[in-house]
Amino acid sequence: MAHPQRYTNLERVLSLDPQADCQQIVFLVGAYEYPFLMQKSLEFALFRTYAVPSIGALLDRTQQFYRHGQRRYDDTSLLIAEFVEHGYDSERGRRAIQRMNQLHRRYNISNEDFLYVLGAFIFVPIDWHQRWGWRPPTEHEKRANYYFWVEVGKRMGMRDIPPTYEAFEAFFRAYERDHFAYTPASRRVADSTIAVFLSWFPSLLRPLVREVIYAMMDDPLREAFRYPKPHALLRWGVDAGLRAWAWGLRHFAPPRRRPYLLTRLPNRTYPHGYDIDKMGS
Repeated sequence: MAHPQRYTNLERVLSLDPQADCQQIVFLVGAYEYPFLMQKSLEFALFRTYAVPSIGALLDRTQQFYRHGQRRYDDTSLLIAEFVEHGYDSERGRRAIQRMNQLHRRYNISNEDFLYVLGAFIFVPIDWHQRWGWRPPTEHEKRANYYFWVEVGKRMGMRDIPPTYEAFEAFFRAYERDHFAYTPASRRVADSTIAVFLSWFPSLLRPLVREVIYAMMDDPLREAFRYPKPHALLRWGVDAGLRAWAWGLRHFAPPRRRPYLLTRLPNRTYPHGYDIDKMGS
């Protein structure tokens, strides 16, 4: 039996319109319902895009992940958090998207690659919540996530955005099937990103954490980087552990009363605050 108030925030979400109120729904889900899982799923969403050779090659050429891995991670996380937490129509949200557009203009990025990355931010969090969330995402939330990121895509100048949730998901899944492939450049970017993740843990734990990261990858992603297949027992243990954590939240944890806001947490790169307009430079 769930905590008696566990579904209070969900009731708020379901009272809103998935298209007109998508900014508020995305905020409620990310800041109250699934804050930890949302943050980790967005990390893996970005990581997943490296398996597309054209994206991996571009990121490899910039050298940012090798030279400034933690800062690259923080800049990306914070810029996204600005318009997720404050809304893309807020002053801070507009500045964050404007800054992302300025940074992307330096490079020749295809519209299809842009759409694939946008799709990763829609569907990877939904996949994670479906598998490891304390409750499955509702159709209401799925639609809101789609409408939210479509509006972000429009503000970034993307063309031919699939007109429905179903059409975008079909595009996203097909793009991965058709484009995931091993390249040394993509592997270098992936290795550098994993090195950032490992740096957050004591050195004694890093070999185990690396294996856990491999265990959280699906086979197409892992094979695209040619990472070793983790032991079946470890994969089972990681999956069982996350499901047990979700079960505990559902049955014992009250709904979150205060929002989890990444933009207000201590940050490794910017311990004294940051200027949106200078990030990524």
